Amino acid sequence: MRSVVGQTNHVVVIGAGLAGLAAALHLRGAGREVTVLERADHPGGRVGRYRFDDYDIDSGATVLTMPELIDEALAAVGRTRDDVSLRIHRLAPAYHARFADGSDIRVFDDADTMAAEVDRACGPAEARGYRRLRDWLDRIYAAEFDDFMDANFDSPLDMVRTRRSRTALTALARLGGFGRLGPRVRSYVGDERLTRLFTFQALYAGMAPDRALALYGAIPNMDTCQGVYFPEGGMRAITTALAEAFTAAGGQLVLGAEVDRIVYSRGVQRTPDRTDANPSREADARVRGRRAEAVRTTDGRDFPCDAVVLTADLGSLPRFGLRARRGLRASPSAVVAHGTIPAAIAARWPVQAHHTIDFGAAWAQTFAEIAARPGRGRLMSDPSLLLTRPALTDPGQFVDRAQGRFEPFSVLAPCPNLTAAPLDWDRLGPAYLNELLTVLEQRGYTGITEHFTVDHLDTPATWAAQGMIAGTPFSVAHLFRQTGPFRSRNLPRGMDNVVLAGCGTTPGVGVPTTLLSGKLAAARITGDRTRSRTDHRVSVPT
Repeated sequence: MRSVVGQTNHVVVIGAGLAGLAAALHLRGAGREVTVLERADHPGGRVGRYRFDDYDIDSGATVLTMPELIDEALAAVGRTRDDVSLRIHRLAPAYHARFADGSDIRVFDDADTMAAEVDRACGPAEARGYRRLRDWLDRIYAAEFDDFMDANFDSPLDMVRTRRSRTALTALARLGGFGRLGPRVRSYVGDERLTRLFTFQALYAGMAPDRALALYGAIPNMDTCQGVYFPEGGMRAITTALAEAFTAAGGQLVLGAEVDRIVYSRGVQRTPDRTDANPSREADARVRGRRAEAVRTTDGRDFPCDAVVLTADLGSLPRFGLRARRGLRASPSAVVAHGTIPAAIAARWPVQAHHTIDFGAAWAQTFAEIAARPGRGRLMSDPSLLLTRPALTDPGQFVDRAQGRFEPFSVLAPCPNLTAAPLDWDRLGPAYLNELLTVLEQRGYTGITEHFTVDHLDTPATWAAQGMIAGTPFSVAHLFRQTGPFRSRNLPRGMDNVVLAGCGTTPGVGVPTTLLSGKLAAARITGDRTRSRTDHRVSVPT
């Protein structure tokens, strides 16, 4: 594994999101002096918050899987969840799905409970098929995690350099991992509703299920087999806890520090000394490219450094003197409305769940519309929507007002990115939201059009204004040419001591993979080749 050459005593991390904080914790645990610069007034990044007069709401990711990766980041500095008052609960069900025919299926991670639910909704034959599918999802995940997700790559050849990696690659091939996810799932279950429940996660990877590689079965494994969780205080509590652990361990977190640029000097040829991150393997290396020597904020402050971890979106790299790879294809985007709904109104809705996936009748057509090639994208003609009601799990999030009790509520609608459909979202956004709420009203969410108070609306224009590629918070799609060792590398060419972290680089999009990206970025600086032996199936109390 290639690593940063030269002294790495002081590292500046740009961005206090999941990736930046994970990197900072692993670096601090390895003895580095670490400064984290965050432009907002709070940590979070894409797991941040919107603050209103009498309540807060999560501004980004709402689905948490594999919380043990949070434990791993905390453990790097000798902390636990208890030390930072982070309480995480398992959701049961993880999701509650409704379908256009009026039927519903709840998704449980417990095998027996889920088999009974499938039997109830689809019959005993499908329940048997579910158990076979679950076994396949478990094996796909086991073949992938250590060698292809929790791993740094210097070249595609790394996939076959060791016996261990060749064994894992062979196992993936035998499991059909290089086929397509949709057809593979259908080989186990025949009910189209089940196919949707075990393939919609491909959207996280920016792909239609019938086009996504079957190896992305690792994503439905994470939520349908390993469980979905939620922390008290919202998803934003995770980054608050990580930041607390980091500063308690001696790290410096500077909020309200928007970075203007990275200050570079031309690398000077020299032989690495004993302070180098990786002196044994790189003993004859020479510094060849540009070397970051400081990070400058917009208010003129300079933060000297020996190395930089940059968590900016790929769409913002030019601002920092780097260039994203040409020809990258971005994932679909999303429209997200955040606000409050009277609890008495929501209590009459057909589903009472933390996460509700309300499917339209269309499926393949939906992905053809939102995951289209440049210029061909369209809004969903038959929307499938994610509804999130966190107060049902965390009652502390209910809001008491003179008019009664209200709960925070979010609606997410996938949509094409700005490359697929360069729409005028500033004009279109409110009208499109009204259409979505009308659809939900017609589907039985009575009162939503009249009583949902929208306090914030995010559209592709929002994400673009934040520098996200093609106006999508889901970064680049996981096409084969943008997956694993073919994904944008976290140690960019031409840079001696700048390492990337975040969902645009290795290993990819999602809360678990973003945490891993921070850990992998830290390893590029420390030269640590050891793999985590964390049990990635620990039980978490309900």
